[in-house]
Order: sequence, then structure tokens, then C-alpha cells
Amino acid sequence: MAIAPGFKVFNVGVIGYGMSAKVFHIPFIATTPQFKLHAIVQRSPKEGNSAPADHPDVKHYTDAKDLLADSDIDVVVVTTPPNHHFELTKAILEAGKHVLTEKPFVPTSAEADKLIEIAKANNKLICVYQNRRWDSDFLLVKHLVSNDTLGRVFEFNTHFDRYKAGAATNWKGELGIDQGGSALFDLGTHLIDQAYVLFGMPQSVHGRLLSQRNGKFDFFNPEAINAELTYSDGKIVNVRISQQSVELIQPRFWVRGTKGSFHKVGLDPQEDQLKAGVSPTAEGFGKDPASNMRLAVVDAEGKAQEAQVPDLKPETYMTFYNAFGAAVASGKEEDVPVKASEARDVLCILEAVQESAKTGKDVTF
Repeated sequence: MAIAPGFKVFNVGVIGYGMSAKVFHIPFIATTPQFKLHAIVQRSPKEGNSAPADHPDVKHYTDAKDLLADSDIDVVVVTTPPNHHFELTKAILEAGKHVLTEKPFVPTSAEADKLIEIAKANNKLICVYQNRRWDSDFLLVKHLVSNDTLGRVFEFNTHFDRYKAGAATNWKGELGIDQGGSALFDLGTHLIDQAYVLFGMPQSVHGRLLSQRNGKFDFFNPEAINAELTYSDGKIVNVRISQQSVELIQPRFWVRGTKGSFHKVGLDPQEDQLKAGVSPTAEGFGKDPASNMRLAVVDAEGKAQEAQVPDLKPETYMTFYNAFGAAVASGKEEDVPVKASEARDVLCILEAVQESAKTGKDVTF
């Protein structure tokens, strides 16, 4: 394929070689015209889990410092546990490279503000990997809301429920909330980010952090979250996360408005497809079955009736990566698909959930 005049391909380095790198980043780097995988940092390659074996044509390092010293690298993707995100993102920016940091961005909004300042001082871009803004079901909800199909939304219920008998043995189960761990920062970051995209900052937040396995409140590493975001127009966003939900079909969205209601079960298919080795360019990638959705609207006679769910073409996580590639090419912060300032706002909401859970009181912005 001919390359257009002035088109530049940017070399990408990836720090970390866990599921995030393998499933959510390297396949998209490979399909983004603006990017080329140049190097991977894996601290301890071993048989069956070896970046050098999987990607023999790129450079390999065992220390992030060596990658940062590689002058051929333009962009670095951080896929480590979140307790390393601040120092790595800071070092990348100060090394003169753009950075894409996995969610949760950093453990605190104060750290996010510091990184925003460092990025500006070094004239480099930060992007945060809030990929679920490009979930097919969320984009359908966004379409229904923006097109006034549901009227004024007064209740937005968003779930991320699973059944896992045992606690997670990775950072999600081992790191405390103060280090960006637990279900609040793992799954809650996604759900609250989606609510933020739709409705902006809430007026107040009420939160509960729970261990459903042990039947108690858990302010260190909760695996269940109940949060209520209230808006000035009376709208309520209910955020529910459970890892003890014994259901064959898990709820995902229930959105109610003055003109209609939308109900969705099951998660967006992209994660499972990627884990199964499906290419992001494959036919049907990101397509959510219509049988998982139900739309009801008020007809001309003022009666509720079932309506056809719009059949939207999936944008998929490729849209995110293409937008990030375009932002790196332009060098403009306004082109970044998920800005650090937006991730900072979401962190403020997460911090409000924590404060409310500890005090038992609403936190008002």
C-alpha cells in the first residue's frame, strides 16, 4: 500500500507483557497505520510467556530504563499494575516521549494533576486507555441519549457483575485502594468514566465499598461497589459492581427516560473475542447480538411499546487507537481521545465514593 506524502509512522514501546499488553494493545498497535511495534519490556520472560519468543522481530528489554533510553521510540504504552503508573508516566514524559497509560490512570487525582503539568512542560501528550468508551453497547446508549430517543434520562443503571468464587491473585486483588487496586479502580473506573462521558460531573456522590464474600464493609480492597451519582436535574446514576453475582445472564444497562427505556444484558464482546485470538479487523468483531437488548418508547398515543433497537456498525477499540495515532501525528492535546484531565475528573469521583463510604455521608462537588 502506498504511503501518502508526509505520513509518519511512530515507533511504539510497550512496558509490561501481561494480558493488557497481549490482548488490548499489541493487536491494535499492529493494525494502526500510524504505529509500529518497536520494543517490549518484559522483566522475566519464561517458556510459555515470552515476549522475545512471541515477537522476535522487535527489540526486547528487561528494564524500563533501557527502553526510555532508546532514541528511536516515539510513544510508550504503560501496561503495568497501577501502583507503577505515576513514576513510569513521569519518566516517559521527561524522556521526551508521548505516553498511553492503562486505566486506572494513577491512584489519585493529585498525581494526575502533577502528570498533566509535566506533560505540558515537556510538550508531550498523555492519553489514558479508557477503552470501554468504545464498547458497542455503550456507544448505542450514547446514541440513544444524544438523539433524544429516551427523552430526558432520569435513571441510569450500569452494572459490571461476575461470579468469581475466589479473590483475584493479581494486582486487582492484591493492591489496596490507596495504590489503585480493588474493584473500584479496576471495574469502577470503566463504569464511572462512561457516566462521566454521558452526563459530566455529578452534583453529589454516595458510595458503599463492600466485601460480599466476607459480608462486611471493606475500605482496603472491596470487590463490590454500590455508588449513586446525583445530578442537578434530578438524574440518578446507579453504579453496581459484584464478583459474587450468581447469574447466567448478567445485567449491564437499564436506562430510563421520559420517552423510553433501554435494557441490555451481557458484556460487550470485544474482550472475549480478543482473548480468543480474534483479529480486530475480523468480520463481526465487536458486534453485540440484538437479542441482548430491549428498547421501549412512548408512541404517538402516549403508550409504551417495544421498538427496534438501532443497528449501529461497531466502532471498536480500533477507533480509539486510530484517534490516538492521529493525536500523536498532530501533537495537539485536543486530538487526544481520552485526555488526562478527563481521567483526573473520574478519579475525583472515585475519591468521592471512597470518602462517602468511610463517612456515611454524601460528598458534594
